[in-house]
Amino acid sequence: MSPDHRMSLDEPGAGHAYPLLYQLVYCSRAAPGVDDAAVENILRSARRWNPEHGITGLLVFGGGIFFQWLEGPRDNIGALLAKLKADTRHEGIVTLGESEELRERLFPDWDMELVTGADIRDVLQDALDTAQDATSAATLRDLLQRLEAGELSPLADI
Repeated sequence: MSPDHRMSLDEPGAGHAYPLLYQLVYCSRAAPGVDDAAVENILRSARRWNPEHGITGLLVFGGGIFFQWLEGPRDNIGALLAKLKADTRHEGIVTLGESEELRERLFPDWDMELVTGADIRDVLQDALDTAQDATSAATLRDLLQRLEAGELSPLADI
């Protein structure tokens, strides 16, 4: 199946500017012993699995914390979340935001991109600067405010 065809599986009928996308933003704590090599294994797996299931997003790891933004078809993200919950490399998944609506992809070319903690503000701000969908922009503003308020301080201090 071509990438264009996979991404169109969740497209609504004619007349809609954006596809129906489910978005999940979460953070979790890394299990003891998780290092850069383990994160590279996670990325390799995500870069194989995500494109086959129409999922895009970003992963931030540092200070023992994972932060991930996922977007794609609800059922596929649900299946991925089940895999994540069973993954012993992290624990304590906390959902920071979720929605499902007709909207743009914020990371359309990222099957899974690793972003350093030092760059997370810039990545979220860049996504906000280019977001055309009001709900996506609101989620990005909320995450940026949480970073500034220190609620996500392990990510901001990486």
